[in-house]
Amino acid sequence: MDDWKLPWVGGCRCGAVRLRVTRPPLIASACHCAGCRSMSASAFSLSLGLPADGLEIVTGEPVLAGLNADQHYFCPRCMTWLFTRPPGMDWFVNLRATMLDDHGWFEPFMETFTGEKLPWAETGAKRSFETVPDPSEYEPLMETYAAEAARPSAGRSPLPRP
Repeated sequence: MDDWKLPWVGGCRCGAVRLRVTRPPLIASACHCAGCRSMSASAFSLSLGLPADGLEIVTGEPVLAGLNADQHYFCPRCMTWLFTRPPGMDWFVNLRATMLDDHGWFEPFMETFTGEKLPWAETGAKRSFETVPDPSEYEPLMETYAAEAARPSAGRSPLPRP
């Protein structure tokens, strides 16, 4: 039984880029770093960490932009920040959770860069890290996430897209 109810579909604000998620997420997070706050125009960004081969671009062609070593991909038309490919992690992609047509079920499992967190920003995540988890912590975190994470509900209709 697929309790993740895959595949999921989503896309950018204008609809020029559409995507499909075909594999379960490895982790769900909220990031409070200054870069994510600026790029998301919010107090934090929300991400689903996916196996790279579990994200398919169905229509459109995202463009690479942003600073530093991370590869941030955007819609070329509306400039929506879609996903990020961290350097040296070809097997992994961070999808902005709100790109999914139905993202109302999403809950951050962990929050990162709480040392940069705005004093009033709350995510509900039960696991917090001043920066990012130590690499040795990721495997146990992903195992716990796989067992405990929020899942899409059966029979729920997607949230409306603008």
